[in-house]
Amino acid sequence: MKILVCISKAPDTTAKIAFKDNNTAFDENNVQYIVNPYDEWYALVRALELKETLGGTVTTVSVGGADMEAIIRKAFAIGADDGVRIDAEPTDAYFVAEQIAAYAKQGAFDLIMAGKETINYNGSSLGGMLAELLDMPYVSMATKLDVVGSTATVECDIDGGTEVLECDFPLVISAAKGMAEARIPNMRGIMAARTKALNVIPAVAADKLTEVKSYTLAQGRTTCKMIDAENAGSLIEMLHNEAKVI
Repeated sequence: MKILVCISKAPDTTAKIAFKDNNTAFDENNVQYIVNPYDEWYALVRALELKETLGGTVTTVSVGGADMEAIIRKAFAIGADDGVRIDAEPTDAYFVAEQIAAYAKQGAFDLIMAGKETINYNGSSLGGMLAELLDMPYVSMATKLDVVGSTATVECDIDGGTEVLECDFPLVISAAKGMAEARIPNMRGIMAARTKALNVIPAVAADKLTEVKSYTLAQGRTTCKMIDAENAGSLIEMLHNEAKVI
């Protein structure tokens, strides 16, 4: 089985977020990047589990500059066989989908996986775009994936229960929590990842359909007001006039 896993970078969850250029661009100064957790913990790890039980190869693909190398090598350390970096700035989800689809068309992959979203943009749109561009079935936010022969059984959480789907390959899946458990790379994998060759390919021409006008930071938390138990009327008044929840 040939599996392609889409991976991207995201700021470490402890990073201090700031913007520049009149709030139109993310300020990357002093920001440590990690593999997007949904891509790593769920999509990549489940792909590796399938490879270990069914055989085959796992290739990662990403769109970005030279700073993506550390992200790709983390995937190598966990167990990916190959890594491809498409040399372009990922301007929006459609642009990224166009680049990955162009590469995937040449690879005859049986399964394409991605995390359900990135933790910095939360767009959840890449998987559906990829499936459309490649004319493949698509299952969104899958929590379980089993493979028997040429058929995949996929589970997704829905309101009030679980949806179970059967699909033939080739197939695109976005993975959510429950698909797999995070893996910690061992020393052997870390050492091998340092010297493993990665493939850098040029981008294809693609339309830019969206443009960022500005970013805004979320409002900081307000201070907590303590109300005496004997002053319940004041609490009700604040809930009505200030919080406007009653």
